[in-house]
Amino acid sequence: MTTAPATALPWWALRARASARVRRWWHDRLPLSDSLLLTQRNVYILPTRAGWMLASTLIVLLIGSINYQLNLGYLLTFLLAGSAAAGMVVCHGTLRGLRLHLLPPQPLFAGGLATLDVKLVNARRTPRHAIGVALLDTDHWSWADVPAQGEATVQVSFKPARRGLHRVPTLTAETRFPLGTFRVWTVWRPAAQVLVWPAPEPMPPALPPGEPRSGAGLAGGARASGEFDGVRAYQRGDPMKLIVWKKFAKSDELVSRDTLHMQRQELWLDFARVGGLDVEGRLSRLAAWVLLADEQGLDYGLRLPGIEIKPASGPAQRLRCLEALATC
Repeated sequence: MTTAPATALPWWALRARASARVRRWWHDRLPLSDSLLLTQRNVYILPTRAGWMLASTLIVLLIGSINYQLNLGYLLTFLLAGSAAAGMVVCHGTLRGLRLHLLPPQPLFAGGLATLDVKLVNARRTPRHAIGVALLDTDHWSWADVPAQGEATVQVSFKPARRGLHRVPTLTAETRFPLGTFRVWTVWRPAAQVLVWPAPEPMPPALPPGEPRSGAGLAGGARASGEFDGVRAYQRGDPMKLIVWKKFAKSDELVSRDTLHMQRQELWLDFARVGGLDVEGRLSRLAAWVLLADEQGLDYGLRLPGIEIKPASGPAQRLRCLEALATC
């Protein structure tokens, strides 16, 4: 007697694996687009569990009416069948002709939820009801009614696995309006990508010491205190533009930028000088330092393997440095 090998899978596991491969092949053939118009070519319809139950009930009613020659039974059977057929047409029309548009996703720090804003645009003169949007193969739906010749926005979210540039997962939209006997759905592959920054270290050490500017010599040398003090206590007569208002809003402490010190030194956040941590730990500390330097309104630069961002300040510099940390 021969026995099946120990690695053989049962028939239902093989069937599930084959189904997953076919489904993956089908999804890979879908075009990548941040805007999708739903037509007969990309909208699908099948009865729901309630729809199959209704069909079974209609068959029983029809057989009973034929056996007992019940005219009222015929009337009830064909009335219900006609209602189901009308509901199928209305259900398909609720989704057909709708346009889905994905708004550009915002960057986020690792460990957070990426929120996707999907705009539903209705060009026809009648409203569309009970339209849901979700990530494919999930049960977290966002539902909306779209007014006539108007639009509605729904939000779906997912958690990226790690830092970097991630493609938006495949989305699906569906409706079961008006009777719930049919499910009409579509599958959508957006082309957008989500940028995930490294999660900043919760309690980072002080900023590294500043480096002498080229040509400044050792006279303006970096301090060995382990903290870049490009700010100083406020002195009467300091121009308003030198006050670090962000720090004042958080600690009610007036400080001013030390222009003389800033002329002598540059603050560099250097990947090679962060010791005692692995790669992700170093990137996490650098992200925390970028946020800290930005809060203090300092000019700072960033050095990564193969990348050097010159010292600057402001929101553009912060975004530039965080993007470099996410994609390095």
